[in-house]
Amino acid sequence: MYTQFTAEEARAIDSKFTLPRFLCRPGGAIGWWFLAYPWPVDHWAVTAFWSLFTGYFLFCWTSCFHETVHQTLTSSKKVSIWLGRFLGMAMFVPYTAYRETHIRHHAYLNKPYDWELWPYASPSCSLGFRRVFVILDLLCGVITSPIIYGRIYFHPASPLRNPAVRRTIRNEYLGMLAFWGLVLGLIQYYHVWGGFVKAWLIPVMIASVLQTGRKLTEHLGMASFDPLQGTRTVLGKNWLTRFTTFVNFDIFIHGPHHRHPRVAHNLLAQKMNDYLEDNPGTDFPVYQHYWEATRAMLPFLFRNPGCGVNAGGQTPAQHDVDVQDFVADVNREVLARS
Repeated sequence: MYTQFTAEEARAIDSKFTLPRFLCRPGGAIGWWFLAYPWPVDHWAVTAFWSLFTGYFLFCWTSCFHETVHQTLTSSKKVSIWLGRFLGMAMFVPYTAYRETHIRHHAYLNKPYDWELWPYASPSCSLGFRRVFVILDLLCGVITSPIIYGRIYFHPASPLRNPAVRRTIRNEYLGMLAFWGLVLGLIQYYHVWGGFVKAWLIPVMIASVLQTGRKLTEHLGMASFDPLQGTRTVLGKNWLTRFTTFVNFDIFIHGPHHRHPRVAHNLLAQKMNDYLEDNPGTDFPVYQHYWEATRAMLPFLFRNPGCGVNAGGQTPAQHDVDVQDFVADVNREVLARS
């Protein structure tokens, strides 16, 4: 349930100043207000602007959710857990199911047992199925994400055997059902379905497109199991890329984050720069602009939406151990062992 950090990792998390990254988080609430009470005028173009505005800041909250499962958001693990549970409840994804899926995503990147990259990394999923699913995933992530993260709990081959963990996920599902039952009941009672669709559902669907687009940009078409070679990393050079990276907790600097999932997010850029300096002859998939990384992904989106074996990678070694927590260095603690 708790990520185990070394003393050095814990000090780095404790010493970073996270508050400025939260200053943009009220943007979602501002957007909701102006969608519910149109300002400055009630015009479709203004509504479209506030929908995109709100959707982007809800997308930023998905990055915050990601930090809570790593428990690198603050020095308090309990804050991460309860904030994560609240965000997961709103996103239809139980916190613990996301965390257990994400632990294995880091440990087994692009491999068939990378539960988060199903169906893209699964050799048992046909090309036709993946082509259909990737479009649904991109356009209807609000539906596909709960399916992807729920598989680790409901699938018969789930690695989750700890009764306490399964009980926690069950309780999070029950809490989610109670919360949304109350919300939908109040919406029906007050007959405000139009406002719910306008102020909540449409921005959430926009946020889900951005979130799935980020996932696909960083992973689709990548064959390597090595974190730095098997993900696309964006090291921004202009102010816009730097700003969007900043408000999304540096998740765009994806390679070093995948190799060192316990490292504080403010240290990821330096990690990547160190790898570039120490390996001048290595062609890492690093981009200066996010659109460049997206452009590199697009051919795979239509031609072959796959990762690992499905992207032409080798069949991995036999899977003989189930990693149950984030490790300090995936290459040394997982890949070297396999």
